[in-house]
Amino acid sequence: MLSPSGSENSFVFLEGSPKLTPSPSYTKPDPLLDKIHPSLLPSYVPGSTRTYAHDWSRTGTGGEIKPNGRHFVDSYGRICSLRGVNVSGCSKAPMNHDHDAFPADHEVVTFVGRPFPLEEAPEHFSRLRRWGLTFIRFLVTWEAVEHAGLGIYDKEYLTYVRKLLLLLPSFGLSAFVVVHQDVWSRYSGGSGAPAWTLEAVGFDLHALEESGAAWLLGVKGCGHVEAERGIWPCGYQKLAAATMATCFWAGDTFAPKLKIVMPDGQAKPVQQYLQDAFLDMYAAVVQALDGLDGVIGFEVMNEPHRGYIELPSLYKFDYNTDLHLSHVPTAFESFMLGSGYPTLVANWTRSFPFPTRLTSRSVLNSASRKAWRPDGPTQGMCVWEMHGVWGWDNSKNEGVVLRENYFVKDPMTGREVDWYTDFYYPFLKRWTDRSRKAMSNDKMFFIEPIPNEFCPPSWTEHQLPNMVFTPHWYDLNVLFNKAFGDFTVNVQGLSRGMFLLKALYWGQQGARENYLLQIQNIVDHGYKVLGRPILIGECGIPMDMNRKEAFESDNWKWQERMMDAMMTGLERSLVGFTLWNYNPDNNDVRGDDWNGENFSWFSRRRGLPRSLLDLDQSSFTLDNGGRILSSIVRPYAAKTAGIPTRFEYEMNTGTFIFEWRSPESKDNIVLTARETEIFVPSLITYGRKLVVSGLSAGDKYTYDETRQTLFIVPRDGSSGRMHKITVSVDPPLSPQFEVNTFWGDFGEAILSGLVVFVILFVIIKYYLYM
Repeated sequence: MLSPSGSENSFVFLEGSPKLTPSPSYTKPDPLLDKIHPSLLPSYVPGSTRTYAHDWSRTGTGGEIKPNGRHFVDSYGRICSLRGVNVSGCSKAPMNHDHDAFPADHEVVTFVGRPFPLEEAPEHFSRLRRWGLTFIRFLVTWEAVEHAGLGIYDKEYLTYVRKLLLLLPSFGLSAFVVVHQDVWSRYSGGSGAPAWTLEAVGFDLHALEESGAAWLLGVKGCGHVEAERGIWPCGYQKLAAATMATCFWAGDTFAPKLKIVMPDGQAKPVQQYLQDAFLDMYAAVVQALDGLDGVIGFEVMNEPHRGYIELPSLYKFDYNTDLHLSHVPTAFESFMLGSGYPTLVANWTRSFPFPTRLTSRSVLNSASRKAWRPDGPTQGMCVWEMHGVWGWDNSKNEGVVLRENYFVKDPMTGREVDWYTDFYYPFLKRWTDRSRKAMSNDKMFFIEPIPNEFCPPSWTEHQLPNMVFTPHWYDLNVLFNKAFGDFTVNVQGLSRGMFLLKALYWGQQGARENYLLQIQNIVDHGYKVLGRPILIGECGIPMDMNRKEAFESDNWKWQERMMDAMMTGLERSLVGFTLWNYNPDNNDVRGDDWNGENFSWFSRRRGLPRSLLDLDQSSFTLDNGGRILSSIVRPYAAKTAGIPTRFEYEMNTGTFIFEWRSPESKDNIVLTARETEIFVPSLITYGRKLVVSGLSAGDKYTYDETRQTLFIVPRDGSSGRMHKITVSVDPPLSPQFEVNTFWGDFGEAILSGLVVFVILFVIIKYYLYM
């Protein structure tokens, strides 16, 4: 195999080498650009360099990958389609996590070895390279860096992460680093922030579960049985997580009385305390990873949440935007529960056609456990009672809402607040300024909206330098029900008022159309508002769907079909992505070992031991442990000498169509390369002939199976010229499934029924009017 070594640099032409004479059909390169690809030579033979399509090291890209308008471009001006994975879901929990002892001993946890030990890195990085998934969203958590206390950073962990990411370029990989969170923290039912952040605000970690302030069973290894499935996202609405998010984003506005005593005795407002701690921690991460070629950027925070901000009423949450499952207390009910008052709370169960319905009410916190520490900054009082949002009427022995719309307007000015413009954008500005000071050279900044929301129009005026928009997409109906079949639903449309029948789809073709529409909506809104590169930061499917049938039968047909529908939607939207998730610790019993999730399509239990692995990207030994690879490992145009306009792949035949256009002046892209590099996996070409059609006279190409790359050099790259190729394999792949449609499945029966109806109608009419 031809692969770059760590000592290789970008192409350097030594004295005596032939002088580059660009083809006359290509635009003369900008004299400020010093990266010239050898394919500009008229005599260049495709594939003559030592790189490969999915190589994102400086060797493969000629330098750095940078944003340019809506696109990522390499140093030759080629448009890069970045495709990879999240590494890894197991990074949410420490190596020494003890389900039974949790939440005790939180100061001494260690994340060294997450996502995998250093000695295992070559195995995992080689596997991702073979699968063409060479762009990584790398997870760290605030807890991993600063679990021991404010300002105490785990240097051993930061050193481990640096050593791990230092290896990326030698495998052609690049990454951006995200500080990941869900539901604020493990200690409030998710992942992310260290335990001391909750304690600083006044929460008693050991009372959160009993008081109903958090649901913690999922982070204790549960969440797999039907009664617990899918409850954890409701934690965003519970007292602990919602209060922490509100204080983090808008403590100055909504909790100005809450001040944290610092080690020097000074009292600090809670918003300043939490944000300063987060930014200090983030600066430590940036400094630890500074100078690594394999790290091209940083993401501020996974799936930010408003908390209570903009909540119209303390009496209810919005059914269309906030999940209702199991016991879902209103904000007001959460306040009372956390203050130790037994409270009647609604219980929601799964239903159809709406996801859930109210079926009963139960009294929670019958033991009157208080979530607030008496020695905390609130002295045992609910922070929202302290601010006059609610109170307890002793004469009536009941709680009373005093300011129902408290979180809608600034309590001091009465002005309506907007989470994005008033709180999120200012914080992003602080984060980028602080991060840039910690960098020796600028990186890209990856930023996402609140989950399931389109890019807000207000973002146009609050853009950041080197910004990349990274929204997430999941089929929320499948996630909620953990079931996938011929019937799919456009939840995105339903939540925005779409007519029910219009949101229903049938068959594999319907699923593809459904997912394409939803993903394209996200992408189009982002481009319209920002005009910046977009990368879908998370998208994936539950491997334990359909009652875990595949774990017993080893038949993954429905997982294959769902992943194909999602990948088809992503490909036809021409958007890059990082799949959720590659987790080497996944197994069939505990899944990803966090809140009952099981998304990893790689399972170490099913793989070969390291001693039997060949780490070359042409080696099939690396495929062991992978599931539904035929749906995941697919061709894609990694580096295009032009503007991609269409890409469609049919996994049942191995055929794809790719169209692109040579740049025009309006594109603001200067090409210093003619060669386009397309990843074509040996999984579909092994033992077959690759057939390329559609090329014009004089166009040249070659396919190198060992590098899994189709190299194409068109003769004519004049401004605006269209190029189209159809690539297939001979013999075609064996179909994995039928791309069925509603009319294909039921058309014959419907027509037969219509014929019978017409005949009966004619007979009845005949006898009635004789």
